[in-house]
This record gives sequence, C-alpha cells and structure tokens, in this order.
Amino acid sequence: MAQVSYRKIAKSYGAVEVMRDVELDIADGEFAVLLGSSGCGKTTLLRMTAGLETITAGDLMIGGARVNDRPPKDRDIAMVFQNYALYPTMKVFENIAFSLRVKKAPEAEVKRKVGAAAEVLNLTDYLDRYPRELSGGQRQRVAMGRAMVRDAEVFLFDEPLSNLDAKLRAHMRVEIRQLHDRQGATTIYVTHDQIEAMTMADKIVLMKGGKVEQVGTPDELYDRPVSKYAADFVGSPSMNFIEGEIGEREGAPIFLAEGVAAPLPAPMARHLGRRTIAGLRPSDLHPAENGAVQGTLTLAEKTGADQNLHVRAAGVDIVSTAPRNFQVRQGQHIALAIPPERVHLFDAATERRLGA
Repeated sequence: MAQVSYRKIAKSYGAVEVMRDVELDIADGEFAVLLGSSGCGKTTLLRMTAGLETITAGDLMIGGARVNDRPPKDRDIAMVFQNYALYPTMKVFENIAFSLRVKKAPEAEVKRKVGAAAEVLNLTDYLDRYPRELSGGQRQRVAMGRAMVRDAEVFLFDEPLSNLDAKLRAHMRVEIRQLHDRQGATTIYVTHDQIEAMTMADKIVLMKGGKVEQVGTPDELYDRPVSKYAADFVGSPSMNFIEGEIGEREGAPIFLAEGVAAPLPAPMARHLGRRTIAGLRPSDLHPAENGAVQGTLTLAEKTGADQNLHVRAAGVDIVSTAPRNFQVRQGQHIALAIPPERVHLFDAATERRLGA
C-alpha cells in the first residue's frame, strides 16, 4: 500500500515558520493536487515528501512507514520537475534509462522498460535524439518516462506544465491523467493553476499560508467552498463577492445590498440581521427581467462559445456568463437572476462559510 500521510507536519527556516500542523491523508492510487498561490507551502510539502527538504516537526508516512529520516532513493518515489531536469549530453533512451543504469538492471530489462514507456508516451521515434532536439512537450514526456520506469509507489509532479503554452498544457493534462490511470500509482501534483486541479484531481488540497484550507473533490471545492478564499480561488471566471446583510421579505430570508435582493434558502432565516458576504458564481447568474441583481452593463467580453457580461451593481463589478447570442448594449440596464441554493454566504468578519 502507498498511502501517504502527513501528521502535524511543520517546516521552519531558522525562526521563520512557513508551515504548521499539516494533517492530510492521500489514499493508495489517488491523484491528489496540492493547489495554492505562490508561497503557500505546496512545493515545500512536496519536496519534504521527496526527501529534498527536511521536516522540522511531525511525521511523514508512506505505505504505513515513517520516512522522515530516509534518503530520497529509499522512499520508493519518482519525481517530475518543473524544468524537466534532463541530462543534455544523453539521448532520450539514456535519459529514460538513467535510474535503471544506476541500479545496474540487466540490459534486457532496460530495453523492455524504456521501450514500454516510450510507446505509452509516443516517444519511440525520438529515442535517438538529444533533449535539445525536442519540443517542450516532448521533453516533459521524457521526464515522465524516466519516472515511469522506476515502478515507484508514489509519483510527485512539481508544476510540470508551467513552461508550456496553453494548448500544449491542455494536451499534457490529459496525458498525465491517462498515465496515472494506467499506472495506478499514488500521485501528488503541485500547481497554482485551478484549471489543472479541477480537471485532473481525485482530491484537491487547497493551501494558504502554510496550512491546509480545504480538502475535497473538485465538485466539493466548487459547490461548497469553506471560506471566501477557497471560493475565490476555484472557478473561472472568479466568483463575485458582494457585502450586505441577511434580511427578510414576506417571511422568507433574502440577501440585501445596494441594487441586490437575492432570495435565500429557508434555513438561512436563522442568520437574520447578520453582515455577510454573498458569493455568486458567473455561471449561476443569468440575465432575467426581474433578476435579483440590478445594474448597468459596462462590458460584454466575448470568449467564443459564451460571453462574460460585466455589470456594475452594489458598487462592484459583477460578472455573468451568458450565451454568445444574447444581445445587450454597453450602458444598458440589466438584471441578473440566481437560484437561491446557488448563493454562497460567508461571515463578513471571519470570511468562513455560513451553515444553513
């Protein structure tokens, strides 16, 4: 079993504490994504998992065994780096075969494993080339092939797609996820890109300031963010936020702000009078004659299949995703409707999600 468990993990550089009390379990065979902005601790946690950074406090368990003091080579992990880390003087075959050469594997095994990895990654025709003769995507596949031949229990990816263009990133996301599904190994993947996290992960670990903010499936983070930070980080375009309070109209709870009167689910009545922040996803807001949000269109941003409508309401810019054929003029009054159950509410002081 290759379950990876973190028990009260902490990391300090001298007097500077960068991580504390990280508690997390990644199941055997799971694809987990460590997501967060720069400096949140995700890469540090990955490097501690690999043994490239020491652990200041806490226990790291891989397959049920404590590995804090094990060197990287004894952790049964394979790592793919952001900059590929290929040997420029070695051809593709030897780059992929490097770990097998180090452990003096028989030549027949080397050829079999390298050949199998190359076939899976569409690199068979490039085995006799040097890294400088490859595209960025091909170099990344070579780095993945080098990890594959190790037959490791845990695969670690450190922002492997950040150096690629948008189209190639989308292609490589599919390849990495398909590789995981074939290999079945536990995978921990670091990224700051929420699109990568949402499309690839079984489990997302959202980090903030060296701590875990929320853990869950992509749907759980999207549908029930535990905080304003989590709500803002996940989703594209980003969630809209309006500060106001919970009031009452005709015996039913309603969120009230300037130009906004959004009906709420009945259980939210227990928060009457409370100052809150309403989170409204652009995909949940739709133009309607008697919508909850009343404002003025400032921009219609064409995106191809859809358009993002920028509406000035409640003193802020509200974005709504509408069909591309919806006709509206800049400066025109517009109303936006949203289902009551799709209004996310966060306490104005703590920015934590309000329970129903």
